[in-house]
Parts: sequence; structure tokens; C-alpha cells
Amino acid sequence: MKIICIGLNYRKHAAELGRPLPVSPVVFLKPDSCILKNNKPFFLPDFSEDIQYEIEVVVKITRLGKGIEPGFASRYYGELTVGIDITARDIQNRMSDARLPWELSKCFDGAAPLGKFIPLTSVKNIDDLNFRLDINGKTVQSGNTSDMVFSTNKIVSFVSRYFTLKTGDLIFTGTPPGVGPLRRNDHLEGYLEDQQLLDFRIK
Repeated sequence: MKIICIGLNYRKHAAELGRPLPVSPVVFLKPDSCILKNNKPFFLPDFSEDIQYEIEVVVKITRLGKGIEPGFASRYYGELTVGIDITARDIQNRMSDARLPWELSKCFDGAAPLGKFIPLTSVKNIDDLNFRLDINGKTVQSGNTSDMVFSTNKIVSFVSRYFTLKTGDLIFTGTPPGVGPLRRNDHLEGYLEDQQLLDFRIK
């Protein structure tokens, strides 16, 4: 099982970072040891001083696919949720400045908390979907999938040119603006529209 993540995929987030929009999806992977399920707590690691949250819409692949055309991509995923791409920003910045791979900043244990999956058929339009992250009762990130540079179908098609997609693979589709630091005792709640799918704490 693969966790496929897409970077810089929200126009407002790219603007927030002062980065140009990518001309093709920016892809990186996380190992399955990153997955944190069932609202279990996330324990802040001792190797970073700047652990940050990035809420994302996550889709689950439900059938084997390779070289998928965009017009058929929606046939290959059937469930979705919200997840957090937890990032050690200080490590990422240090590695990026040195032009080195930055997997250490994204791929540590528990760095991909996942909410409860719901059927794709339960949402009206995946390309016009509101989602948000609340921390301690305050909304810190909110977005709509209409702001994505590359739609979910385009992501699935693009990624399938390089990787065979298998049942159970997950795709984190990018984060909106508002990323920020996590602190001990923070209470995180993730929503699709008004449905809470994720609820966990930082230890």
C-alpha cells in the first residue's frame, strides 16, 4: 500500500508561500508506517522544533489501474476523507536549502493521521468540496477543492503513468493556505463540509 502526496496543489497556498504554480503535479510518497488511524493521539517527536499541520482531502483507490485516462479516473477511487500531512518544517527547510531529499521531514511514524472514510457517492461534487481543520475549537485552515491546481481525476491519471495504483492506495491531494505549528495538548478536528471525520489530540 502506498501513500501518494501532492504538493503545492492549492493556488492560495502556493501564493502564501510565494511559489509559482507547478506545471505538473508535485509528487512525493509516505510509507504506510505514517498512518495514524482511529483518532489515536500523535506524539510530538524529539527531532524537530517545528512540527506543522497540513489538512488535505484524501481519496482511497478501490481498483487496480495503470495509465488511466483523466476521463476514466473517477472509476478508480470510491472513498474519501480528510487527513493531516504532518511536516517537520525545520527539517524540510534545511534539506531543501541544501538541495537534498526531504523525506525525513514528511515520512516519520504517525505523520499521516487519517479520518473516517465515507463513500464518494455521499458528496455532491469532489471538485467543489469544502473542508477545514479546527484546532482547539478555532478554524485554522479551510479550503475548497475548486482551488486545486490539478483536480483529483488529473492527479489519479498523472500518478498512474508512473505507478501502478493498487486497491487501498491513498492519495493526499494537497493543502490549502493556513498551515502552522502543532503544540502539545492541541485538539484537532477535520471536516468535509460539515461532517466531522477526524478528531485527535497532540501529546
